[in-house]
Amino acid sequence: MLYWLSHPEWIEWFSPLRLFKYITFRAFGGGATAFLLTLLVGPALIRRFRRWKIEQIERDDPALGQIRGKRGTPMMGGVLILSALAVSVLLWTAPGNRHVGLAFATTAFMGLVGFWDDYLKLTRRNTRGLNGRIKLLLEIAWAAVFVAYLWSDPASRPLVSDVLLPFVKDPFFVGLEFPAALIFSGLVIVGCVNAVNLTDGLDGLAIGCSSAVSAAYLVLAYVAGHALFARHLLIPFVPGAGELAVFCGCLLGAGLGFLWFNCHPARIFMGDTGSLAVGGAIAAVAILIQQEVTLFIVGGVFVIEAVSVMLQVAYFKLTGGRRIFRCAPIHHHFEQIAKEHAVAEGRDVEVTETMVTVRFWILGLLFALIGVATLKIR
Repeated sequence: MLYWLSHPEWIEWFSPLRLFKYITFRAFGGGATAFLLTLLVGPALIRRFRRWKIEQIERDDPALGQIRGKRGTPMMGGVLILSALAVSVLLWTAPGNRHVGLAFATTAFMGLVGFWDDYLKLTRRNTRGLNGRIKLLLEIAWAAVFVAYLWSDPASRPLVSDVLLPFVKDPFFVGLEFPAALIFSGLVIVGCVNAVNLTDGLDGLAIGCSSAVSAAYLVLAYVAGHALFARHLLIPFVPGAGELAVFCGCLLGAGLGFLWFNCHPARIFMGDTGSLAVGGAIAAVAILIQQEVTLFIVGGVFVIEAVSVMLQVAYFKLTGGRRIFRCAPIHHHFEQIAKEHAVAEGRDVEVTETMVTVRFWILGLLFALIGVATLKIR
């Protein structure tokens, strides 16, 4: 909406309005807007959720019982993230950009699926929310819609039919058929959505790592939408993808604003409403700028978390009940180890969660920097 202020007639009247033409200015403006909106709305939303008893429901797990204790904390904070993101995207992105529209539609759809899951947990007063198969089918269905939409237009078809690899200047696969494109992009969307969801287990962990990924994709999207930079760095130029940098800026601002209230001790959790929405946003941007494989580097923490769960489940079934990790996802494994060390050394047990979270943030930042560095190493 504010992009219209860069119209020549307005610029002639007040020349500084030309700033609204620049993606970098709008990306930072969108991020600042989303951040401030979450700070302003957050306290009132938390109070309202407490009044409505929209509170965290914990599963009864003996392994986690020793280190958990968050029952009663407001959940569904993803509503705050989505609201701030929607307002800032509307204000700061150029109107009519279909890349942004598709990315936000994916974010909103996944947020609605997560909202349904959280709502069922609240009404049933247990951790059994939306049936896992139904949730997976909904995610797959949206992935099919996403791919079909891009496939229907020859101009956007390469976004899902060609596959690029980091460190390689030429596409690894060119001209995938629709079924193969659907499988690949579907795995990216469903995998990213659920990996972020699995990471959401400690105060600030998922949103902190997501913010690092958002910042990395802000840079990647800006480069992909800039013809000269894309040509220089030997990556595909995607017309209009620069607006996704503004979208990522808004997502980053909303994430950092939510982290203000979600850091330990958390005043609110984002729930599946937030984790599924954020995962969908990241996956959509990655596909729309043809940097899906790079997501495995940039989102390295999410990959580790998801793989730890898969290994734990597979090993548990194959060995008849034995475990690789004390608890999965892997952040709970390290949390238990940190707690034992704290008890042995006479330190405050309450700080163990923050220790684990901050170390995962460091890893998330390093993975994000390596992912951005792949642009130059080709």
